Amino acid sequence: MKQFLKEFKEFALRGNVMDLAIGVIIGGAFQSIVKSLTEDVISPLIGLFAKTDFTAMVATVRGVEIRYGSFLTAVINFIIMALVIFLFLKAINRLSNIGKEKEPKEEAPKTRKCQYCYSDIPIAATRCPHCTSELEAIEESKSE
Repeated sequence: MKQFLKEFKEFALRGNVMDLAIGVIIGGAFQSIVKSLTEDVISPLIGLFAKTDFTAMVATVRGVEIRYGSFLTAVINFIIMALVIFLFLKAINRLSNIGKEKEPKEEAPKTRKCQYCYSDIPIAATRCPHCTSELEAIEESKSE
C-alpha cells in the first residue's frame, strides 16, 4: 500500500500532471468566454438573418420540445473552441521550432581509403597518390 501511495504521489506531482491541471482550469475559463461570444454575439447576429432568436428555435413533437437552436449554439461553441486550440497549438509548434537547425542531408562521400596504404584519396581516383597503386575506378554518384 505504501508503494502504491508513493507511486501515486510521484505521478500526481510530476510537471506534466500539474501542467494538465492548469490547462483544464484555463480551458474551463476560456469555455465561458466562448459560450458568451456565441450566445451573446454570434447567435443574435444569426438571429437577424433568421428573423428569430437563434437559441429559442424549438420544435415540438407530441408535446416534447426539441431545442435545436441550443444544439446549434453548442456546435458553434465547439467549432470556435477547436479553431482556437488548433491556432494555439500551431503557434506553439512554430515557436518551438525557432532556432532548431534542420538536419543536414547526407552527402555522398567524396573520398575513400586506398586498399593498399589506407590513405584517404578522391573517390574517382584510379591511382593512389601516396603509394602509386592502381585502383578500381568508382564513379561519383551524382546527387540531385
